[in-house]
Amino acid sequence: MTGAEEAVTDTEGAVTGTATGGVLRVGNASGFYGDRFDALREMLTGGPLDVLTGDYLAELTMLILGRDRLKDPARGYAKTFLRQLEEGLALARERGVTLVTNAGGLNPAGLADAVRELSGRVGVPARVAHVEGDDLLARGGWGEGVLTANAYLGGAGVAACLRAGADIVVTGRVTDAALVSGAAAAHFGWGAGDLDALAGAVVAGHVLECGTQATGGNYAFFAEESIDVRHPGFPLAEIRSDGSSVITKHPGTGGAVTVGTVTAQLLYETAGARYPGPDVTARLDTVLLVRDGPDRVRVEGVRGEPRPEMLKVGLTRLGGFRNEVTFVLTGPRVEEKAALVREQMEAALAKARPEHVSWTLARTDREDPATEEEGSALLRLVARDPDQEAVGRALSGAAIELALASYPGFHVTAPPGKGAPYGVFEAAFVPAAEVPHVAVLPDGTRTDVSWGAAPAPREPDTVPEPVPRTRERPDGDAPVTRRVPLGRVLGARSGDKGGSANIGVWARDRDTDVWEWMEAELTVGRLRTLLPETAELDVERHVLPNLRALNFVVGGILGEGVASQARFDPQGKALGEWLRSRHMDIPEELLKWPR
Repeated sequence: MTGAEEAVTDTEGAVTGTATGGVLRVGNASGFYGDRFDALREMLTGGPLDVLTGDYLAELTMLILGRDRLKDPARGYAKTFLRQLEEGLALARERGVTLVTNAGGLNPAGLADAVRELSGRVGVPARVAHVEGDDLLARGGWGEGVLTANAYLGGAGVAACLRAGADIVVTGRVTDAALVSGAAAAHFGWGAGDLDALAGAVVAGHVLECGTQATGGNYAFFAEESIDVRHPGFPLAEIRSDGSSVITKHPGTGGAVTVGTVTAQLLYETAGARYPGPDVTARLDTVLLVRDGPDRVRVEGVRGEPRPEMLKVGLTRLGGFRNEVTFVLTGPRVEEKAALVREQMEAALAKARPEHVSWTLARTDREDPATEEEGSALLRLVARDPDQEAVGRALSGAAIELALASYPGFHVTAPPGKGAPYGVFEAAFVPAAEVPHVAVLPDGTRTDVSWGAAPAPREPDTVPEPVPRTRERPDGDAPVTRRVPLGRVLGARSGDKGGSANIGVWARDRDTDVWEWMEAELTVGRLRTLLPETAELDVERHVLPNLRALNFVVGGILGEGVASQARFDPQGKALGEWLRSRHMDIPEELLKWPR
């Protein structure tokens, strides 16, 4: 894998080699465990690549894999990757593409062995390496009931495996961006002191890690910009030796790569200007995005600062058992019907009330409904308890017994079931120097790439000043406003980080006037007013002028994390769209776009 290799073709014209000119082409074929199965083949056959990455891990995934490992210690990895390799391995080797994936989950050595077995079975030789050291469960001291404890490692192990000639690298819990930063470090020979280059690769990796979210998937302005997202292509980054990159996709694939789609993904599941990681701290407030042609966005100017000396450790544990019942309330007197059934259920549960009980009434009903569904509201009861019995028959039986003895039109959305286990995620931090990081090379050699001397510190970059105001008005000349949804002028994307969520918001088309207005008006207080669920929570606001964006971090809104399913939208994925649906008085001069 060298940056100077020329792309070559077979007799049918299919691309079988790599890109040219000192550029490392890194693609992505998975954003989560369960992503599009055919993506591996699509990326291998759609155009030239040097490295193809796959991200299979998330907080919820670690809990799922932990439960798999309880049933069988030989499991604990993402089995989908193996099935994709049944066909994909031959394609990758024919085209000279290296595969790097965190599908190893809790058992990277086990997946590496399974890949070797598959390689022999399908008759396609491959040099397989893996990275380990992240699993800290045996270290102990994590508290009662912890199922998994995994440190977020950086890209050093990946780089060591690739330098040793690996065709496939399997990792456990590395940071999502480490799959890309490790590949780039190996290719360009970067060391721990190449802060800006590493930071640029980390930013590119963050853009790629969620797959088609960088190519129009889940994008706020997909309709306004006429982006066809029925089958978006997966993204790739053309990375250069200074860490700058161009985000693009294979020709002829669906979706789009625009400054807007890249901005949206940059804001996803981040917080402030500093994006700390085990390789480097990337300064998101230094990122410059420039259109570089159709479906091409150049990412440049990224500055890096030394990595923190503490590593994040993701902990999962079984939190107890959960059950829910959703009552359908149709027709008039919705509030009275809700009060009646709630009083009846509370009375039935009084003798053995679950530890946590919550009620939510969603007024999805309409006036003068044309269909029964349009005339119905939903009352959702969720119960949690360490004891399965407390949320099992005790809850479901009480609900069913009301079928002929409660409000008119009584029915539920589904038959109540037994209590199901739910998980809890939390983060801990340990000194990086105490965490092993080992690359197991294709020949079986174990190479220790654990934390060494941190790069020499340099003076931290200052946060850029807010963009100066350009629109001045005479005193007393108030703008004419119209009350419309924020989505007319702002894009948003949100996501989960443990029990917290972030909401990234940016000015449509990077419009300077919109940016100045939103930077002044969309304060923490305003957000709390617009999203009442956040009113009593800790909210931080971070300003990112280069991206014409704000990033809000809402602490505790997801309870004990996604696996606990504490709210209607347990991962916070739609918080941004909820914000965009809220109305504000917006100056007429900012409403430049058609509805």
